Amino acid sequence: MNIKDAKEQIKNAMVAYFTKDDSGDYIVPIEKQRPVFLMGPPGIGKTAIMEQIASEMGVGLLSYSMTHHTRQSALGLPFIVHKNYKGLECDISEYTMSEIIASVYDMMEETGVEEGILFLDEINCVSETLAPVMLQFLQYKVFGRHRVPDGWIVVTAGNPPEYNNSVREFDIVTWDRLKRIDVDPDFDVWKEYAYQCGVHASVMTYLEIKKADFYTVESTVDGKRFVTARGWDDLSQMIQLYEKNDIKVDQKLIEQYIQNPRIAKDFAVYYDLFLKYKSDYQIDKILTGKASADIKERAKNAKFDERLSLIGMMLDLVGEELRAVVESGQTMKELTSSLVEFKCLIIKSDKTPSDNMADVIDKKRNELAAGKKSGALSKDAQYRLKQQIRILENEQGLLFGIDNSTEAFTIIKKDFDEQIKLLKKASVESGKKLSNMFEFCEEVFTEGQEMLIIVTELTINPYTSTYISKYGCEEYFRHNKDLLIYDRQKEIEAELLTLKLD
Repeated sequence: MNIKDAKEQIKNAMVAYFTKDDSGDYIVPIEKQRPVFLMGPPGIGKTAIMEQIASEMGVGLLSYSMTHHTRQSALGLPFIVHKNYKGLECDISEYTMSEIIASVYDMMEETGVEEGILFLDEINCVSETLAPVMLQFLQYKVFGRHRVPDGWIVVTAGNPPEYNNSVREFDIVTWDRLKRIDVDPDFDVWKEYAYQCGVHASVMTYLEIKKADFYTVESTVDGKRFVTARGWDDLSQMIQLYEKNDIKVDQKLIEQYIQNPRIAKDFAVYYDLFLKYKSDYQIDKILTGKASADIKERAKNAKFDERLSLIGMMLDLVGEELRAVVESGQTMKELTSSLVEFKCLIIKSDKTPSDNMADVIDKKRNELAAGKKSGALSKDAQYRLKQQIRILENEQGLLFGIDNSTEAFTIIKKDFDEQIKLLKKASVESGKKLSNMFEFCEEVFTEGQEMLIIVTELTINPYTSTYISKYGCEEYFRHNKDLLIYDRQKEIEAELLTLKLD
């Protein structure tokens, strides 16, 4: 199955394992909870989906690579304990708590999370001395005499032996204790993740043209040649950083991540062509509705690969703006609860409004720190919390010298309302750019599948689809009606446009 389906399977297993009976005990005892085993080639996102699952379900995540552990670090160190058995004095050996188990308890203590995922990667690469210990762990969730706490499920992962020379073949006894999920690379599924992570438009459009280059492993006389999803993701991030710092992206850089000479060379050539297209087409002018006749004529006569690159560049730029609106809207929505809390504090507390706001800010900072440490907050959620803290800090400055609670809240509400106005303005301006993109494409791409590609990509991208569902886009719905992806009769959400802090 693909990585998206595997993610759903794991989430379903977690829901089942976290189900409690009427007395509050887990229905499936921890020793009966089969660990999930993700089997798949390297670099397809096995670790990434664990981070997504933890943040989406609001649970902790603790990750370990088992290749780094010895029998002692996993099991614990022996020590001598003096015992008395019905008058018989003797010394026996016990074990200190495993580093892995201790880390789970540390996270629970430091973050307050009670449920989570213990993710053990490369589990089929453990050393020979550790293998018997791992079998016991997979069945009983114990290392030595210390067990994984209730509420924590075990997920493991590994590569097939053809990808990793260190792999140990599991026997039937071991497999019979695991929920095995075989995962294969899938470009269309990865694309959804890529939009969330902001993968560079050159990577997205290149792979749209050459999907066969997304994931490949070849055996040659010179050794393995391979390209993985992780390689494209890491290369994308490096391209963005190089561009930000005005460093030339060349084939030497690309080969460090795309370890197949032919594909690395092809992408290097395409990247240079992509930059030329970006300069020639002046995407900013297209999105502001000021595309020249020459640009329109070139687009009309362009070959399909060039058209696909143009579409990718437009979607990338307009997507960034729509994403900013969506994230700002979600930030303001989440901020509302903090400001309501502030309102309650200034009414009940003897502190100054500024000190009350400091308490609200401290609570947000603690939430951010705990979420980062436990893995229960996604990067987007962390970003929104940082933005909320920044806004609250600015508002705290407005309260300096204010003692009256009514006056304090009036000041805060005025600032909040101003930010909502800015959000509405940004949503309108971004919507115009989205409409201008459609208008340009309707004029120059009168035939072919370009409009279908645009609508499909806008639907796949979680930020653009969220924007459209909240703020609408008549052109999108007009072109999308035949796809039956959205029900046009559904009332478009207007929650963020009507946010009030009364």
